[in-house]
Amino acid sequence: MPVLEVLARTRRPLTGRQIHQLAGVGSESGVRKVLARLAAQGLVHVSEAGQAQLYLANREHLAWPAVDILCSLKATLLDRLRDQIRSWPTPPQAAALFGSAARGDGGTASDVDVLLVRPDTVNEADEAWGRQVEVLRDRVKAWTGNHCQIYEVDGTGLAEHAEQGEPIVAEWRRDALSLFGEDLRRVLGAVAPPRRKGT
Repeated sequence: MPVLEVLARTRRPLTGRQIHQLAGVGSESGVRKVLARLAAQGLVHVSEAGQAQLYLANREHLAWPAVDILCSLKATLLDRLRDQIRSWPTPPQAAALFGSAARGDGGTASDVDVLLVRPDTVNEADEAWGRQVEVLRDRVKAWTGNHCQIYEVDGTGLAEHAEQGEPIVAEWRRDALSLFGEDLRRVLGAVAPPRRKGT
């Protein structure tokens, strides 16, 4: 899918190396093997440019409309998540998608990871909050077939995670895609860096 997504985003021929760099996953040799399979199936045109091979999506292929839909699944998921959270009576301070679903390298067994920053004024045991979170978990399962893993923390807890240098914070900084409210990277950027031992 990452290779197809790169090809779907452009109408100019690309080398295998360029596609690998844009896809951001796997090895260059692995990407070239994928391209060879796609070319054998007729979904990709291959041309020569000196010693390099150039690859271009074959949008005339009967299967291309289906490929186009598959390549837009991530954008559709983001839209549905945003719409769902936007409808909540008690909105979060911030919400973001992270992990493999955000990076685009997940599989059928991968969780869809969502971070919810609960307002400090809302108790963790609040029933209304809990119901809307559970509905979100169920909707994601229905939309994707994957389990939705929700990481829930309040604003104070988020700051504590960042200050203590929790490993998951680095993942949030790197991969998080904003769904609602404050931009997570901006919020984390305002938090003091982790304290070093002995200081």
